[in-house]
Amino acid sequence: MTAQTRDQIADRIAAELGHSFEGELVAGGNYIPVVRDGNILYTSGQVPRVGTTVVVTGRVGDQVPLAKAREAAQICALRCLTLLRRELGSLDEIGKLLRVGVFVQCTADFTQQSEVADAASELLHRVFGDAGLHVRTAVGVYALPKNASVELEMTVAARPTAS
Repeated sequence: MTAQTRDQIADRIAAELGHSFEGELVAGGNYIPVVRDGNILYTSGQVPRVGTTVVVTGRVGDQVPLAKAREAAQICALRCLTLLRRELGSLDEIGKLLRVGVFVQCTADFTQQSEVADAASELLHRVFGDAGLHVRTAVGVYALPKNASVELEMTVAARPTAS
């Protein structure tokens, strides 16, 4: 049996979640979604938007249960991967995932930001294996753009290009 590419694994996970990230990924302002500096790529923060709709909104710990927030984190991670794939041509061009930042719009007494972020980290490990192990920050915030429940940003190192 032939090993699956990272692109195929990411597509399978998106299908398991019932979402597709084909077509334009809408940006919410005057910025670019990915910046590359040498072999390091940074994504802008991604909210759980599918098509033109932010599919998980509201405050985690109040209107949004933990399971739904975890799904939002997975959607955000898949959006980042889609942007990186478009920039690099394939997720197989990523040598190492470096950092993930996760922001959770939550109630003052909600303390499970790490559990929300774990859903994205687990997804990234499924796609990249040990190259997907990363440092991470997960914080609770008062508000996010478009009332999104979660926002996620990513930093990766691309494989060195042959000279």
